[in-house]
Amino acid sequence: MLTKEELLAKAKKPAEDAMKLHPFYRGKMQTLPRCAIRKLDDFAIWYTPGVAEPCKAINKNKELVYEYTSKWNTVAVVSDGTRVLGLGDIGPEAAMPVMEGKALIFKYLGGVDAVPICLDTKDPEAIIQTVKYLQPSFGGINLEDISQPKCFGILDRLRQEMEIPVWHDDQQGTAAVTLAGLINALKLVGKKMSEVKIALIGAGAANIRIAHVLIKAGVTPGNIYMTDSKGILNPSRTELQETHREKWEMCTLTNAEGREGGIAEAMRGTDAVIALSQPGPDVIKKEWISSMAEEAIVFACANPIPEIWPWEAKEAGARIVATGRSDFPNQVNNSLGFPAIFRGALDVRAKTITDEMCIAAAYELAKYAEDKGLLADDYLLPTMDEWEVYPREAAAVGAKAVEQGVARINRSYEELYDLASNIIQDAQEMTRLLMKQGYIPEVPE
Repeated sequence: MLTKEELLAKAKKPAEDAMKLHPFYRGKMQTLPRCAIRKLDDFAIWYTPGVAEPCKAINKNKELVYEYTSKWNTVAVVSDGTRVLGLGDIGPEAAMPVMEGKALIFKYLGGVDAVPICLDTKDPEAIIQTVKYLQPSFGGINLEDISQPKCFGILDRLRQEMEIPVWHDDQQGTAAVTLAGLINALKLVGKKMSEVKIALIGAGAANIRIAHVLIKAGVTPGNIYMTDSKGILNPSRTELQETHREKWEMCTLTNAEGREGGIAEAMRGTDAVIALSQPGPDVIKKEWISSMAEEAIVFACANPIPEIWPWEAKEAGARIVATGRSDFPNQVNNSLGFPAIFRGALDVRAKTITDEMCIAAAYELAKYAEDKGLLADDYLLPTMDEWEVYPREAAAVGAKAVEQGVARINRSYEELYDLASNIIQDAQEMTRLLMKQGYIPEVPE
C-alpha cells in the first residue's frame, strides 16, 4: 500500500515526463504514405497525369471521394484553445499538444487518421464557417476544448448545416464514458438508474450533456442537482435565461426539490456525484462526501488534478471512486469513447453522431467489463490497453446509426466488428513496427 506522499509523487510523474519527452520527439504525429511506391514512375499514377481520372470521376459523383481518397478515415480535431483541459483559455498554439495527443489516440485506439487544427479566432461564426470550409477533406469533425456557452451553438449549427458527423468530445464523448461508468457502479451498489439522486458539480459543456444523456438513459430529471460557480441550478436563477440558455434549461429540468446553496447542499444525501468542474484538490471536501447516501459513488474527473484525491474520498466513506486519470483505478476518460465512436460512425458513413449512438457505446463499454468477469469497485471500465473493447464499441455505434437511419452504408454488427478489429490492429502493428525499426526512437532513460 503506497503512502500519501508516494501517491502524490506518482501523480506528478506524468507531468515531469511530458516536459522531457515532448521536446525529444518534437510532436506526436507525422504523415506516412498509404499507397505503394514501387518506383518513381508510380507517381504518374498517384499524381499527374493519372490522377486526373479519379478527379473526373469524383466530379461526376461526389460520393466517390470516399472510395478514391482517405476522406473515409480522416477526422479533423478542431479547437480555438479557449478551454483546454483545466487550464482555461491558453490560446491555439498552447492547445496544440492536446490536439496532437487526441490525434495519436484516434490513430492507435481507433485506427482513425486525425489532423489537429487549432484556429486563431475565438469568434463562433468564424469557427463555424472555417469548419464548413474543411468539409470536403474530412469524414468527420471532432470539436475540442471550446469554451461555453459558444460551444453549444457551434455544435448545433454545424450538426444542422454539414453532411458529415460533427461532435464536441467534451460533450458527447465525456457523457458516453461517464454513463458507462455509472451503469457499472450502480450494478455494484445495487441501485436503479431511475431512483438514484445525482449531484453534478460543474455546469460546463461536459456536465450539461451528461445530464441530457443520463436522462435519456433513465435517470429521473428531478433527481439531478447541478451546480455552477454561483450555486445550485434552480428556477430562481433567472439571470441565466438570456446569457446561458443551456444552463437555464437545466434549471427547469432538474432539482425537483428546489435545493439552494452550493456544492455541499447539492451533494447531501445523493447516491452519486459526477464532478467535472475545476482542477483540485479540495474542490470537494471530505465532509461533503460523508454526507452522501450509503454506498456513495464519486466521479472526480477534473484534469489534470481531480476535485478530491481518490484516497481522501475513500477515507470519507465513498465506496466507488473514479477520476479522469490513467494512473489511478477507474479512469473515466474520453479516450475510452471517441476513437471507437468515430470508428463506428466512419465505417457506416454516418451523417451525424446521435445521443443514442453514444448510449449504445456506453452500454457496450459497460458490458465488456462485466463480460470479462472483473467488474469490481476498482474495475468499473476497461482500461485503454484492453484494445478488444474498441471494435465492440465501434460495431455497437455503427449498428445503432444503421438502425436510426443516419448511415449511408448498411453493415451488420458482425461486419462492423471485423472491419474495426482489422483497422485498429493494423494501426497498432504499424506503430510497433516503426518503433522496432528505429524510425520512432526509443524513449531516453
